[in-house]
Amino acid sequence: MFYPMIMDPVYLVTELIAVPAILFALYAQFKVKGTFERYSRVAARSGLTGAEAARRLLDRHGIRDVTIGTAGGWLGDHYDPRKKQLNLSDRVYNGNSLAALGVAAHETGHAFQHAEKYGALALRNGLVPLTYTSQLAMPLAFAGYFFHSPTMILIGICLFSAFVAFTLITLPVEFNASSRAVQLLQDSGIVGFDEAPHVRAVLSAAALTYAAAAAVAIAHLLRLVLLFTMSSRDD
Repeated sequence: MFYPMIMDPVYLVTELIAVPAILFALYAQFKVKGTFERYSRVAARSGLTGAEAARRLLDRHGIRDVTIGTAGGWLGDHYDPRKKQLNLSDRVYNGNSLAALGVAAHETGHAFQHAEKYGALALRNGLVPLTYTSQLAMPLAFAGYFFHSPTMILIGICLFSAFVAFTLITLPVEFNASSRAVQLLQDSGIVGFDEAPHVRAVLSAAALTYAAAAAVAIAHLLRLVLLFTMSSRDD
């Protein structure tokens, strides 16, 4: 027998599953914004901008086929492996703060990973197409619950699992890029030994956002699994 979803206490539990992960994500966003703002007011002694630091690091290691461009939005910085381009937000591209240098070096770390054929990065890039199909997962799963179709829910679970895998493989990729960033900046003399902890603080805060994204994805996957269990139970 079908009960309206909103009246089903187990369904309400599925809604609550994601709450801690969502709160963690909100905290991560607050933390990264606050940390970036704090160290964006601390100028690096080298005086280099994020774009200049990235170019110096790339040239120093013989990576000359990567271009540096600008990206829109607040901290929309990213490395595009298809175009071999570092895209830096305005505050990073033109900024000479420790925060700007840290973010620029982090994205440069991705370019190093690409040049070295870093396995985790290649795997993550291979999963990107599957993340688009995963957008159908939630609507399909909830439609399956509504129409009492465990098969539809199971398909939704499979699609969303690809996205969860993407968020999990993102963690070592991002952590590796951050550890590279601090080391690269120090080895090149772009930041001093006493400045490195501040750069590390910025990148550690940014890492929280990736951990939070993985936590939210896992929580939503658990919701889908619970929906599948409920639907199978009611049949």
